[in-house]
Amino acid sequence: MKHFYKYLSVVLITVLVFPMSLSLQAGNKDRAGQAGAAELLINPWTRSSGWGSVNMAKVSGLEAMWGNVAGTPRIRKTQVILSYTDYLNGTGTSIAAFGITAKVGEAGAIGIQIMSMSFGEVEITTPDSPEGGQGYYKPSLMNVSLSYGRAFSNSIYGGLVIKGISESIADVSAFGIAIDAGIQYITGAKEQIAFGIALKNVGSKIKFSGDGLSIKSFIPGQDNAWTLEQRSQAFELPTQLQIGASYDFLMPKDYRITLAGNFISNSFTRDQFILGLEFSLKDYFLVRGAYTYENGMFEPVTDPENSNINNGLSLGVSVAVPLNKEKGTFIGFDYAFRESTAFNNNHTFGIIFNF
Repeated sequence: MKHFYKYLSVVLITVLVFPMSLSLQAGNKDRAGQAGAAELLINPWTRSSGWGSVNMAKVSGLEAMWGNVAGTPRIRKTQVILSYTDYLNGTGTSIAAFGITAKVGEAGAIGIQIMSMSFGEVEITTPDSPEGGQGYYKPSLMNVSLSYGRAFSNSIYGGLVIKGISESIADVSAFGIAIDAGIQYITGAKEQIAFGIALKNVGSKIKFSGDGLSIKSFIPGQDNAWTLEQRSQAFELPTQLQIGASYDFLMPKDYRITLAGNFISNSFTRDQFILGLEFSLKDYFLVRGAYTYENGMFEPVTDPENSNINNGLSLGVSVAVPLNKEKGTFIGFDYAFRESTAFNNNHTFGIIFNF
């Protein structure tokens, strides 16, 4: 039976990941800016964000819905997380996220995740009123995700996420569907070695529609008004292929240091390499840090080669308060810092309930 699961994991990787990855045109800088739904690339969860999302090989529970869905079954029973991100501090942009994942049977887990991105109020301007004075509108970005993960053996885990993507303003909106798939392989005498692979944001093109794309105007020489409708160009999703690994250095008194690495192949931007460390004291106090590298990131911000703000230093800290040590229930408080280019960085705060 164990051999069957190993063969099954190989088939899943080959069938689901390999053919799709061939079409990603990985690391193509010439396609930068051509994809939409860029919010799919922003990690809303505190613990993994503070680690630069480098832990996709062994991420578990609800945060695995964003990193690698294969880790969702590796919880005790139920996990709930709330988080808030001050994104690009000073721009008025914020991200709120909520999610819950729960065991289903002995080997499975289901989850739901809601991420909402707010930009505050934007003043309405028109050709007749370029200075405003017509009121305000609020852009809205929201992603709702449903997941199912399963343990195929003591070492092999897999899962699938279906995402609903909604982007809208007052009179224009777009909606689409994306799919994530992932596999984790965890081995070693104390499960200290982990490997993971995840294919994210695979879906069809999305197109905006609505009354905001129509303009009423008069044709010269005629008295009747005509409605002219502009055609919206469909855009693709920012597909990613991630491959990661981690190793736990286990020490006496339940101390742990984890070294993790991750390679991200982006279909519309440059590839990224992430290296990170996490120190854990009995899983009650954790400190983590990571660094994300990509070509061109050290060029001046005005240089076209420096085209991505999602790189650089990430830091995080977590404190867990045990509620019942025997059952493994706790409440945790998390903070994450992420460096950003030409802005005042990102700050994420989260609360986690593990039942």
